[in-house]
Amino acid sequence: MSVSQISAGFAAVVAPIENPDDPVLSAPLHNAFDYTRSLGPVLGRFALGLLDGKVIGGRSADGTVYVPPVEFDPVTRSQIDDFVEVSSVGTVTSWTWMAQPLEGQPLSTPFAWALIKLDGADTALLHAVAADGPGELSTGARVHAVWKSERTGRIDDIDHFALGDTPEPASPNSAEPSDKHGVMITTPIELTIDHTASIEETWYLQGLKEGKLYGGRTGPGAPVYFPPRGADPTNGHPTGEKVELSDKGVVTTFCIVNVPFLGQQIKPPYVAAYVLLDGSDIPFLHLILDTEAADVHMGMRVEAVWRPREEWDHTLRNISHFRPSGEPDADYDSYKDHL
Repeated sequence: MSVSQISAGFAAVVAPIENPDDPVLSAPLHNAFDYTRSLGPVLGRFALGLLDGKVIGGRSADGTVYVPPVEFDPVTRSQIDDFVEVSSVGTVTSWTWMAQPLEGQPLSTPFAWALIKLDGADTALLHAVAADGPGELSTGARVHAVWKSERTGRIDDIDHFALGDTPEPASPNSAEPSDKHGVMITTPIELTIDHTASIEETWYLQGLKEGKLYGGRTGPGAPVYFPPRGADPTNGHPTGEKVELSDKGVVTTFCIVNVPFLGQQIKPPYVAAYVLLDGSDIPFLHLILDTEAADVHMGMRVEAVWRPREEWDHTLRNISHFRPSGEPDADYDSYKDHL
């Protein structure tokens, strides 16, 4: 088969996609999450050392000193419980120059990321090294830690490393004492992107702005997806047909939230449920309020409670929650295939 025949074959199965009537939506999207965890007995010792301006390593059964300490001996697999203080002075074993520092990095001026083997350690620690230019730095260079005056048990208690092998003792810790320092650590994780919506997502979002719920399907008689997808996952055909749906539906499955968590906006207990809108074939997740959590059940008929019109935007948050509609429960057979 020739290349032209193969190309013609592909062209025959490509579905035509019309240009959108309106420009697609685009907006900055910022995702952020503060990850909080316990350090445990091994990394906890390392963090407690940082509070005191010391670097603590863990020594394995064969005498290898790991900095930061590892929780388990890689040879015997036993937990490491032998801790040793190492020097705050060390040797650069590898490095790379950061000519344009990024927001949130240790230094705002050009610096080097380096692997540093501290005196007394057998492994290298990754940290920032301050220098006036890459010409000042080399593999084998001697560096020393520069400590922050306020320390909380994080690796950035060492502000950076500087050239030279004369140690700079840490000043007394000026941070407010906390029972979390050296025990818990919070790492902020965030990402900002410019999100451009697909054609289907655009008319879905525009519908929300107008107080309408739009699903999508490939054609008459095909499954209706809400929110709409770019293609039907069963056959790959584009779901280019817009379908306006009711703001009433059925609870298929649900969960009663009893556990409080950071950032929670509703006092537990409350219900998060999958709601199958009338005319849709895929349920979506939303809140069920205005009723006791214990009274929510599969098959319950619910209706959307919209926020005031002046608060509407391109978001599903325009629907504050769903509440019981007072209609008779749906028969199980009517939604069993949509769980």
